[in-house]
Amino acid sequence: MAAALIVCACACSQTAGPAIPRDRKIERKVERLLRKMTLEEKVGQMTQITATAIADGLEITPAGDSIMRVYKVGSVLNTPGDIAQYPEDYEKFISELQKISLETTGIPCLYGLDHIHGTTYVAGGTLFPQEINIAASFNCVHAYNMGRVTAYDSRAANVPWTFSPTMDLGRNPAWPRMWESFGEDVLLNSKMAVAETRGLQGDDPNYVGPENIAACAKHFMGYGVPVTGQDRTPASIASSELREKHFEPFRACLRSGALSLMVNSASNNGMPFHCNAELLTKWVKEDLNWDGMIVTDWADINNLFTRECVASSKKEAVKLAINAGIDMAMVPYECQFAIDLKELVEEGEVPMSRIDDAVRRILRLKYRLGLFDAPDTHLADYPEFGSDAHARLAYEAAVESEVLLKNNGILPLRKDVKILVTGPNANSMRTLNGGWSYTWQGHGASIPAFTEKYNTIYEAIAAKFDNVKYVPGVEYDLAGTDWKHDEATGIREAVAAARTSEVIIACVGENSYCETPGNDVDMNLSGNQKALVKALAETGRPIILILNEGRPRIISDIEHLATAVVDVLLPGNYGGDALAALLSGEENFSGKLPFTYPKYTNKFAVYDHKPSENQETMSGVYNYNAVMDVQWPFGHGLSYTSFRYSDMKVSKTEFGPEDVLKVSVDVTNVGRTAGKESVLLFSRDLYASSIPDVRRLRAFEKVELAPGQTKTVELELSARELAFVGYDGKWRLEEGDFILSAGSETCAVKCTSTIVWDEPNVIM
Repeated sequence: MAAALIVCACACSQTAGPAIPRDRKIERKVERLLRKMTLEEKVGQMTQITATAIADGLEITPAGDSIMRVYKVGSVLNTPGDIAQYPEDYEKFISELQKISLETTGIPCLYGLDHIHGTTYVAGGTLFPQEINIAASFNCVHAYNMGRVTAYDSRAANVPWTFSPTMDLGRNPAWPRMWESFGEDVLLNSKMAVAETRGLQGDDPNYVGPENIAACAKHFMGYGVPVTGQDRTPASIASSELREKHFEPFRACLRSGALSLMVNSASNNGMPFHCNAELLTKWVKEDLNWDGMIVTDWADINNLFTRECVASSKKEAVKLAINAGIDMAMVPYECQFAIDLKELVEEGEVPMSRIDDAVRRILRLKYRLGLFDAPDTHLADYPEFGSDAHARLAYEAAVESEVLLKNNGILPLRKDVKILVTGPNANSMRTLNGGWSYTWQGHGASIPAFTEKYNTIYEAIAAKFDNVKYVPGVEYDLAGTDWKHDEATGIREAVAAARTSEVIIACVGENSYCETPGNDVDMNLSGNQKALVKALAETGRPIILILNEGRPRIISDIEHLATAVVDVLLPGNYGGDALAALLSGEENFSGKLPFTYPKYTNKFAVYDHKPSENQETMSGVYNYNAVMDVQWPFGHGLSYTSFRYSDMKVSKTEFGPEDVLKVSVDVTNVGRTAGKESVLLFSRDLYASSIPDVRRLRAFEKVELAPGQTKTVELELSARELAFVGYDGKWRLEEGDFILSAGSETCAVKCTSTIVWDEPNVIM
């Protein structure tokens, strides 16, 4: 069959102008308004308060009304009552806030919600899989669709701003927010964040239309690699790695037009990010020429005093943060920040120029959102809110994100096979959605009302197959707050049911959690769940192990008991339906792991590790073993068909620093089933002046192939993308040999000259 041509344009321009070209009309409006504002109005614009501080449920209290007017508060966040509300309720609530703001200052309020995987706080809106799932699809279309639907459904609820995308590199599996990220890789995070941002904001950041909202890239930066693995605790990232890996997704997202940025709550090498002027002002505002707005995370200016101990008072904390480059403070409960900041300006401790810069950025964002012309949007103008078309996009994302890790021939299943569905994750919508789902922790007595129309794993399997029994064996307290707790409520009963079944589908993993409450001391799957799997294995019936988890739980002592393993991660409201369709063969698996799945608790790894982490036993007096041993590698994922790679070519076997390499490889579906394959292009720098990574992902493209079909996938790679940051903090592309690989194919290429540069806004 003749090869079709698929082109993935991965190269970016080499130099950078302003991150967002400014609109002169907007700039004139900003300057005119800024000149008229009092100091009180300016510090009020820089103040953001949470909805529960000014309202009782959906009613703004007299005290809340007073807070808004006295302190001239410029922004409100979070959902009233700390639970999802219906769009008509948001419309009324936010319009009341806008009325107060416009009467007080003539400036509209900026309202923001944590819509991190769809409209997570709007009842009736569309929830997508979590970001870790979107990454597992290796398909940027799903990130774009999630952004677009999130924006539409948010505007239907009168909400113009979301705190997403999250692009912290999830490189420590113990970190409880790993599932909020796009995984461990730099490029994957960058491309997914850019795609989601474009979906959220549309094509023109200066004029965000009525069906789009402002994005907020977070958490700047290095949040996903705390030394201890615990949330909001210190990192220890080398300056070269900070520049080369952790900064790149933010650089890409901000340069693509993201209008706001949220800061990492923690610290690196003793310096809290919230008072790091080098990063906030120099790297972001000056080096990138970015004119968006920087907002803190929850109470993190106060935390410079109360937790980080770099300020001797809350007032000094305000001084440090604002002078470092913070524009808006998520205070979030009281307005002492506004009082302190006004005094600091009057005392000469914070220059007026810094205040004007911050307020200019806030006003610019509000003008770009069109809030001055139309402070409110109305549900009646959004007929597609929560539509079947939106649901279909979320389902398709779930299908492509669930990863087949092992299959010893048992899958797909016959429709009439006798199935036992068991395990604590089998009949739970809470575990499919995870945190940031209707409530912060994803739990609560009211949540079933929001999810009752969707199918759990058990319900979806029961609807797809003829003979299905359900015995949980182990159960969570799904309405409770102790997400770690599970109980062995009926392992004996589950085993008895297994003996009369042909196949066991054991659904294990984690309950929902979010942020610091998700900290854990043991990454093993719970003892009760392992006991359930071991007892089931004694029946001799084949086990299909379903992992439903936000981060990889250690299963090395039970993995061998399973005939097949599927990691569904956190696939959302349509995840159960997607899994049932995949198990039946109605759909085909195409997801790949966006992280390295560890085998042992003391041996976490990332795929782009150093050569010394993966070597043979060293002989002699220093006889140690450093062999890399993982459960499944980054990029692993099986299908019901097989793909053969062949005829890899590169346009230049020798290249200079300004060249662009065009790499092509033929991919053939050699099986009997149609399938999708994510073609991953890796590079390896054989020798460098700083220890090179063993490999790096440089491009990817997903293709769909019919049985017997071949497609030529063409990927572009700028030579500068092969550079690294050296020990001196400068970018270096060095003369020498590289290996490019895709699937089983490799090509050797050679860089003919060395260049060194330090411009931070030049693409790598």
